Amino acid sequence: MADMLNQMWREIVERPDGPMAFRFYLQPVMAMLLAMRDGIKDAHEGRPAYLWALFTDKPHRRELLQSGWSSVARVFILAVAMDLIYQVLVLKELRPLEGLLVAVFLAIVPYVLLRGPVNRVARGLFHHRARRQE
Repeated sequence: MADMLNQMWREIVERPDGPMAFRFYLQPVMAMLLAMRDGIKDAHEGRPAYLWALFTDKPHRRELLQSGWSSVARVFILAVAMDLIYQVLVLKELRPLEGLLVAVFLAIVPYVLLRGPVNRVARGLFHHRARRQE
């Protein structure tokens, strides 16, 4: 089991240096752009920071998860598909668990980590503009 985990980790770490390495830049950027869009929308609507709300707002947790998933789903699916293509081309076999793990780190993690801070910054900017207009 330890050898299998070791091999999986080694293969994941080697991916950014191999073929199709552009996806390690493109997919997180796409997820971050979506997070920025949604964070600004959250600020306009007066919603709390996304990750914080996921942990503290139990009545709206499902709605928040659906909102996040609907934004990042295409990037996630693309990340899974591209990793599976990479596996076929380079590893000559499919390792779906590795593909899912890579997709989570390329698409979901950047989105979840950035949406809340963008909300906070946007809310501060909106508040600052409103005070200047008074």
